[in-house]
Order: sequence, then C-alpha cells, then structure tokens
Amino acid sequence: MIYEPLTMNNTTKVAIIMGSKSDLNVMQDAADVLAELGVEYEITVVSAHRTPDRMFSYARAAADRGIKVIIAGAGGAAHLPGMVASLTHLPVIGVPVKSSNSIDGWDSILSILQMPNGIPVATVALNAAKNAGILAAQILSTGDEYLVKNLIDFKENLKKKVEESAREMEDSD
Repeated sequence: MIYEPLTMNNTTKVAIIMGSKSDLNVMQDAADVLAELGVEYEITVVSAHRTPDRMFSYARAAADRGIKVIIAGAGGAAHLPGMVASLTHLPVIGVPVKSSNSIDGWDSILSILQMPNGIPVATVALNAAKNAGILAAQILSTGDEYLVKNLIDFKENLKKKVEESAREMEDSD
C-alpha cells in the first residue's frame, strides 16, 4: 500500500548512504519503505575508506541541504556510520551489511554498535535496512502529523497481514 505523500513539510528528507554500490541490494529496502511512507530521500555511495573527503563534506553539509536523518550502511570494518555521526549533529542510523569480506556480519555489527560515548549511532539488525527506514520515519514523525498517520496505517497493515496468515493456517487444519 502506498500512503499519502507528505505535504506538511516538503523539506523532510532522509539520506541513505552506503560504503559501496554492492550494498545497494540491502540498502534499497530503506529507500522502498521510505517511498511507501511518503518520505523524501536521497541515496548515494560515500565510502569512509576510499573517499574520506567526500564523506567529510557530505556529512558536514547534510543538515544545510535539508537532511534530517542519515541512514548509513556498511560492511566489513563498517566505519561509515560512526564517522558520519562524528561529523554531524543529525541522528545516524547504522545498517550493518553482511558483505563478501565480512566475518558473517559480526564485524559490521560490532563496529557500528560499539560507538564511544558522545557519538551515538542507532543500530538495526544485520541487513535490516527496512527497519532503518521505518526508524528514520518514526524519528521524523515527531514533528509531522501526516507521517504519523502513514506510520499508523503502515503498522496496522502489518498487523492485518499477520492476522490473515494466522487465519489461513488455522483454516487449513
């Protein structure tokens, strides 16, 4: 279901960044759920290790461009979310990505999760970019009544899907 587009605050934006284009297969889920909820977003590659100057300028300019929340996905050493969080006052949601050079994703999870005091990064489960998108929308909803409505509808639809699945299983007995 597509929810009504946001009209109250058309500058509301989420940035979705990732360390490599190979992370797009995971990070696309954040973009898809944000679009479904009617939240404007941008998506790009910003590597903490290969393009540190790009990362610095991107993170420092994000708020001035209207970004309200940053979702940062990274695999392996996964420094992108923490480094971005150190460069901005905006909330950062880290998505640990199980990549080809990953140790079953644990390296990414721990790298994003174990941030020092003062540089928080909200962390979702391994490859859980959809949850990152929902969390970003929930953060934005604190000041947006239209987004609140879309989130309530979204969660109600989740509930209905579970109830339908339960009925189907019970009816097949």
